[in-house]
Amino acid sequence: MTVFEQGALRIVMLHLLQEKPRHGYDMIKAIEQLVGGGYSPSPGVIYPTLTLLEEMGHASVQGEEGGKKLYTISTEGRAHLEEKENAEILQQVLRKFELRRQERPDADSPELRRAVQNFRMALHTRLAKGKLQQEELHAIIDIIDRAAVAVERA
Repeated sequence: MTVFEQGALRIVMLHLLQEKPRHGYDMIKAIEQLVGGGYSPSPGVIYPTLTLLEEMGHASVQGEEGGKKLYTISTEGRAHLEEKENAEILQQVLRKFELRRQERPDADSPELRRAVQNFRMALHTRLAKGKLQQEELHAIIDIIDRAAVAVERA
């Protein structure tokens, strides 16, 4: 499934900048929440798009917050967002994401996100300790496979 059609990400980012100034990480989290979980744009997509919006004159750097550039929508960006075609694209995307959130109401559960983050951190920490012995590797794989089966059956 394609989350954003050609050019739609820029429109959504302008929409989010219209709500309030944001830095890249905040933009990533806002889009993840808007989509309803299950998708998080990468920094490799967000930061170049913010730079492009700035180069197009649709956004500007308002200042820095904790060493991060804080972007805001410009007058040109607001006008671009209000153009009929762009306003229609934005409404289509927002409707699509609203339907997705209704279909998956628990997808953005804070408890679920916390549990997944705990799992990822535990796995990352264990793998960072050094090379695994074959039996340790198989034990971890078995644990992950059993958890996957339990989640599927829940």
